[in-house]
Amino acid sequence: MKKILFAVMAMVAIGFASCGNKAQQGEAVDSTAAAINTADEEADAAIAMLSANLEANDASKFQQALDAVKEKIAEFIKSDPEAAKQYVAKVQGFLKENADKIKSVVGENATVAAAVAAITEVEPDAVVSGLLEKVGDAATDAKDAAVDAANEKIDEAKKATEDKANEVKDAAKKKANDAIDNAASDVKKGLGL
Repeated sequence: MKKILFAVMAMVAIGFASCGNKAQQGEAVDSTAAAINTADEEADAAIAMLSANLEANDASKFQQALDAVKEKIAEFIKSDPEAAKQYVAKVQGFLKENADKIKSVVGENATVAAAVAAITEVEPDAVVSGLLEKVGDAATDAKDAAVDAANEKIDEAKKATEDKANEVKDAAKKKANDAIDNAASDVKKGLGL
């Protein structure tokens, strides 16, 4: 009788343990789905903000919106990599579809161009796979790497802009000097010198 009672108790314990495990798995799936839904909503809000700034032709506000997007990516990387992947993919789609309009609004603004490049060059799958390969605080490392990459792009763009400005300035100086020389030559001819 004790053996039967013990067997029944063991079966009941196993049943409770398996039910609890399924509940935990269900909660994990639900939380991931909720995080992805949140990422979709956040991406839609970011896209709406970016679009409004494009329509207003406001490069500085567009840059602020891009900075907010980068911060949100870092938050999602820290909390849920799958949600980060969803968010990045959606925002990238918008930026790639509107690349020509973005270029027309931001023009020669190297900072904004570098920020757009930093967001669009990150593969959404790399957000997740990069985190899985890293040990330690992967979200902080990924954010730092993204910030460093963006800063490098910004520095490169600034350098290119400065070089182009110097070329234009040198060409203008040469043209002005040639005009002055020609005018002086005409004056000398007029004076008979």
